[in-house]
Amino acid sequence: MNCKHLAILLLALGCATSAQAYTIKDLHEDCQAADELYANKKASDPYESLKSGRCISYVAGFADGYAISDYLADKIGVRIGAFCLPNESDLTPRLVRAVLARFEHLPPNPSGSTATFVASALSQSFPCKESLESKK
Repeated sequence: MNCKHLAILLLALGCATSAQAYTIKDLHEDCQAADELYANKKASDPYESLKSGRCISYVAGFADGYAISDYLADKIGVRIGAFCLPNESDLTPRLVRAVLARFEHLPPNPSGSTATFVASALSQSFPCKESLESKK
């Protein structure tokens, strides 16, 4: 890489701003909208639709990411076993309710990692029944 390319790269990195964090508070508001969407089966307010979509996408994406990690760990004979989701065609409403149920045990303005919070919610709502010992 020549000096010109390096200078452009450093300039671009210096101008980059940090990404907006998806906070636990944001997740709570969004999942409340999603729960209302599931209860009413429609949303007339476009803003509420976007909020519910953000919750659903985050929680479902988290569950998918975990499933991939668990699958890959299984390939080397390890079982993660943090939570075990049931094999259902549309599990998303249950995932949203599991996250909302976890909020009942938190202070009004929780801090920390949203991902860790979702992992905690799913592990409490969907515990594994098998032991965590190595499969091999």
